[in-house]
Amino acid sequence: MAYTKLTNAQIAWRAAQDIEDGAYVNLGIGFPEMIAKFQPEGRDVIYHTENGVLGFGGAPKEGEEDWDLINAGKKAITLKPGASFFHHADSFSMVRGGHLDLAVLGAYQVAQNGDLANWRVGSKGVPAVGGAMDLVHGAKRVAVVTDHVTKDGKPKLVETCTFPLTGVGCVTRVYTSLAVVDIVDGHFVLREKLAGMTMEELQDVTGAPLHLEGDPADLTVPALD
Repeated sequence: MAYTKLTNAQIAWRAAQDIEDGAYVNLGIGFPEMIAKFQPEGRDVIYHTENGVLGFGGAPKEGEEDWDLINAGKKAITLKPGASFFHHADSFSMVRGGHLDLAVLGAYQVAQNGDLANWRVGSKGVPAVGGAMDLVHGAKRVAVVTDHVTKDGKPKLVETCTFPLTGVGCVTRVYTSLAVVDIVDGHFVLREKLAGMTMEELQDVTGAPLHLEGDPADLTVPALD
C-alpha cells in the first residue's frame, strides 16, 4: 500500500493535541519545540525552559526579537501574562522536584521497556545531554517525538537500546512519522498508524514486536508547511 510519512510539523501537531489544559510542560531543544506552535485553541499550557522561564509564549515576529528573552535552545521567545524568571538552579529544582506534568524529547532510540537514548550515538561527535537526564526522571510523564526510522532506514523503536541511555523505563508514549505507540508493561502497544500502511509494513520498520489492544485508529493530521 502507498503511504507518505508525516513531517516533523505534523508529528508535533499530533503530540500537541494530547497535552492537557493547565499542564506544566518542558519541550526538548529542536524538533520538540515545534509543539508549542500547535497548541489547540482555548487550551492553556504553561511552558517551562531550563534556563529559567515559566509561562513563555510563541516566537516573536522577525525583527522584533528581544535576545534577552530566549529558551534553552537559544531561540527568541515572548512572555505570557504571569510569566516568571528564576535562577538556573531553581529551574532544575522544579524539574527534579516533580513539578512538571510532561516532558517531550527527541530520540535516537526508544526501547520497548521505555528506555531512552537521545544524547549520544555511540562514540561519535560531542556528547550533549543538556537537561535531558533530569527531565526524564523529574517529569511526571515523558513522551518522545521522532521519525520512525533513522536516515539510513534503521528502526528507532527497538528491543534494547544500543546507544548510551538517557533514562531507564521513562518513556510512556512515542509519536513517530508513521504511528502513535504506547509503552505498556514492557512492550510497544500500537494506538494509531497511517491509514495507507499495513501492519506488516509498519512491523517491518519497527525493531520490536508491536502489540494490539483492539484495532488501531488512523493517524490523521492536517496538511502543514
